[in-house]
Amino acid sequence: MALNLSQKHEVVAELAEIAAKAHSLVAAEYAGTTVEQMTAMRKKARESGVFLKVVKNTLASRAVVGTEYEVVQDALVGPLLYAFSMEDPGAAGRLIKEFAKSNDKLKAKVVSVEGKLLPAEHVDVLASLPTREQAMAMLARLLAEPASMFARAIKAVADKQGGGEVAAEAPVEVAPESEPA
Repeated sequence: MALNLSQKHEVVAELAEIAAKAHSLVAAEYAGTTVEQMTAMRKKARESGVFLKVVKNTLASRAVVGTEYEVVQDALVGPLLYAFSMEDPGAAGRLIKEFAKSNDKLKAKVVSVEGKLLPAEHVDVLASLPTREQAMAMLARLLAEPASMFARAIKAVADKQGGGEVAAEAPVEVAPESEPA
């Protein structure tokens, strides 16, 4: 269905707003993907915080002007599906990689993170990035490690010096007091 000029402006404005907030972009060739596969991918995208859209490349090219994704303009060729990660940088990469396993026609073509255009093979690297929760757990472990190392060092010193336990006091014998004579 052809879009009129005002609808095109709306699509460009929506994509520009999304691109301004997104953490990463993966554009993938989707020709040959079935309706059921696209529906499942859209559902999974909503659940994982990915904005997924199929638009004409000219509209996408206009939408990314002035954003960090402006570097992808020359690579937007052919029928593409645009996946913007909104919550976690690796979400779009994980989504495309997961669905590409069951659909050999879905192939990443453009990957962009932090204003850099990366080769399509970098979708695997993007997909391997930890989620926010995983990153927070790794940070917590990293911050807790010095304290646990200190506790282990104190325990080792205590074990070396005296077994780490307080020795029980020996009973003190009190000599009977002598009566004055």
